Amino acid sequence: MPTQTQPDAPETHTALPDEDAALDRIRAYYRSVDAGDVDGLLALFAPDARYRRPGYEPLVGHGDLRRFYQGERIIAEGAHTLTETVVDGERVAVHGEFHGLLRTGERVGLRFADFFTLTPELTFATRDTFFFTPLV
Repeated sequence: MPTQTQPDAPETHTALPDEDAALDRIRAYYRSVDAGDVDGLLALFAPDARYRRPGYEPLVGHGDLRRFYQGERIIAEGAHTLTETVVDGERVAVHGEFHGLLRTGERVGLRFADFFTLTPELTFATRDTFFFTPLV
């Protein structure tokens, strides 16, 4: 019996970000946050972005993000140093160190890990932050 071949199914592709372009966006975020450029960092987030960070309810959308960065964030100033980044399609993982000053006047230095999900437009759809600090 002859075999029948099926016509090829149309391929569907979701455009994945270029690794260098994704890393440029990630670096732009940390530069903006360290410079206190709230408008610049908000431009990197999708309008309905979700940010989860220990000690805070999830922040959803530009309004929540603006309120956090302009008033709720306990960090007064500081600098992030990225020690490792991994790009896997639309997902980016970052490991680094932060050194700065809290609003209480206390100096802080700690390691952190961030996990981002990028949209096809290279805005951040999600961000999850974790800190390497004793909790219990």
